[in-house]
Amino acid sequence: MSLMPLSSIQTGKRARFVSIEGGHELRSRLSAMGLIPGVEINVLRNSSRGPLLISVMGSSMMLGQGMAEKILVKQIG
Repeated sequence: MSLMPLSSIQTGKRARFVSIEGGHELRSRLSAMGLIPGVEINVLRNSSRGPLLISVMGSSMMLGQGMAEKILVKQIG
């Protein structure tokens, strides 16, 4: 499977975090939130207009579409 931005994953699907297309500050921020390579992400809501609601290691969080565009994942479900 090819890499795609997290923003393209539909509600109810799962993906594996691969990398970030961003600078050190963004990488540090996402890492502090538990978004590290290999972690599974469950997309709880993605309406394509507002923020994404995701679950990572049992914690829910919201990400803006711009940030989600920079997170590269592989869809797994």
